[in-house]
Amino acid sequence: MSCYGPLAQWYDQLTGDVPYGDFADFYEREFAKHDGKFHLILDLCCGTGTLTRMMAQRGYEMIGVDASVEMLMQAGEKSEGLETPPLYLCQDASELDLYGTVDAAYCSLDGMNYIPPEDMPALMNKLRLFIRPGGLFIFDLRSPAWLRSMDGQIYVDEQDDVLCLWRADLVEDEGLIVYGMDIFSAENGLWRREREEHEEFIHEFEFLKAAMEKEGFRDIKLCPDGPQTGLGRQFITAIRGE
Repeated sequence: MSCYGPLAQWYDQLTGDVPYGDFADFYEREFAKHDGKFHLILDLCCGTGTLTRMMAQRGYEMIGVDASVEMLMQAGEKSEGLETPPLYLCQDASELDLYGTVDAAYCSLDGMNYIPPEDMPALMNKLRLFIRPGGLFIFDLRSPAWLRSMDGQIYVDEQDDVLCLWRADLVEDEGLIVYGMDIFSAENGLWRREREEHEEFIHEFEFLKAAMEKEGFRDIKLCPDGPQTGLGRQFITAIRGE
């Protein structure tokens, strides 16, 4: 079953409450703490590119990477008219392949929870290759406790022309939460039903820290002051070693 296929065209409409400006402000504060010399930025798992576009508007040269063609199509349309539009690449995160190094990379809004544990070493290796020495890697993910609390929950997101029903089921022995989504969209007086399934993996901080340290990242920290921390969101920052 697809992930971020049919949902892509409705994603922005259904996530209108995401405080993207707060995320951008947080990243810029972290840049300022580390000499501020950050110009070329990677938005890993960039989705529909709302944050990518916002960072480009703030003067950064942006590269957006996502595995969903449908999400990148939305991102490309959104970036039309920018003086320096982002470069978008359709790639799986663990197979990241850039044309050179970036000054920093960030991954927002659960992107890291979509990475299976067995792919995490490959991802960290790729990030070591493509973040310059002294550059930053910043990401957020849902805490293990928050993800486990989702088990059995049912949610309804309703707009004028789209209805999204989703259910969360914990698979404890595999360390993941599965979201089954039914998307109903209005079409010529009828309702069209499409389905998606998403899997988010439960990642402990120590597991992530060990994977990063193996690739030479240092000063790996949990940050208590990032956006949406009340919703179980944890932020981790790290410096790519020399």
